[in-house]
Amino acid sequence: MRQVIIIGSGPAGYTAAIYAARANLAPLVIASSVEFGGELMKTTEVENFPGFPEGVMGPDLMTKMQQQAERFGAEIVYDDVTALELDGPVRAVTLGNGDRHEAHAVIYATGSAYRKLGLPDEDRLSGYGVSWCATCDGAFFRQKTVAVVGGGDSAMEEATFLTRFADKVYLIHRSETFRASAAMLDRAKADPKIEFVTNAAVQHIYGGELVTGVGIVDTETGDERTLDVSGVFIAIGADPRTHLVHGALELTEQGTIAVEGRSSRTSVAGVFAAGDVVDPTYKQAITAAGSGCAAALDAQHYLEGLGDNVRQTAEPVSA
Repeated sequence: MRQVIIIGSGPAGYTAAIYAARANLAPLVIASSVEFGGELMKTTEVENFPGFPEGVMGPDLMTKMQQQAERFGAEIVYDDVTALELDGPVRAVTLGNGDRHEAHAVIYATGSAYRKLGLPDEDRLSGYGVSWCATCDGAFFRQKTVAVVGGGDSAMEEATFLTRFADKVYLIHRSETFRASAAMLDRAKADPKIEFVTNAAVQHIYGGELVTGVGIVDTETGDERTLDVSGVFIAIGADPRTHLVHGALELTEQGTIAVEGRSSRTSVAGVFAAGDVVDPTYKQAITAAGSGCAAALDAQHYLEGLGDNVRQTAEPVSA
C-alpha cells in the first residue's frame, strides 16, 4: 500500500513528485512507457522556464526534474496505466505489465496531446520549425515568415502573438468559415502582418534539418502551391488525456478534469489532478509545474486528515 501514486511525468507530475517526496510520502510515479517526460521531451530549447537565463533543452529540463524527484525518494516506473479503481478508501492502479499498485491518494497528471495534421514530416521536424506553441517558440522566428494552421480562437491568438516576432504570418484554414469568435477574427484580420490563406489544406511540410516551406492544396479547385516559411505552428486543438477517468471523475465542458476552485481536488475525495489535464487555457510548463505543487500539497493535507493509523499502512520505500 502506497501513500500516493502520481500518474504522469511531465512538469506537473514531476513537480508533484518532488513535493510529495520531500514530505516523506514516498510517491510512486507512473511515467508511461512511451510519453515519459511529457511534451517537453519533443522540444528543443526552452527559454521561458524560470531559472535558466540561457535557456535549457526540453529533455534536459525533464531529466533534471526526474533526478530531483528521485533524489528525495520518488520511485519511477516506466509503464502505462491500463485501469484505475478510484472508489473507496483505497485506490488501485493496474499497469500494462499486470502489476497492481494500491494507494490512499492518487494525483492524475497525464497532460494533453496536441492534435496533429498527420503529415509524414510533422514529427521529424517537430522542434525544428514545427511547433504547437507560439508562446514557447515564437521568439525563435524573429524577422522570419511563418504559417499558422487552424481556424479557431487559438489559431487567431497564435497568429497575432507571432506578429511580435515574425515579419509575416500566413494563417492557413481549410474553408472561409472560421470557428473563432468575431473579436479574435477581426483582430487578426486587422493585423497587416497576417495574410489569410483560406480554402487551403496543408499537404506537405518541407525541409531537411529545418522547415523551409509548406505545400498547400486548394480545397475547391485542387490546385497546389508552396509557401516559403521557416516555421509552421499547428493550432487545431488539443485533447486532455482523460480516457482513463471517463465515468469516474467529473469533467468540464472543455473535456478537462473538473477541480474545486484553485485547488487540485476532483469530484472524488483523495483523487487530485494537475497540469494540462485540468487547464484548457494556459498550457505552459511553468503553470503545469505550479499545478503539480498544489496537487502534492492537497494530497499531503488529505493524507494528514486520514490519521496516523491509516497512513502507517503505506509501504515505506527506500530512497
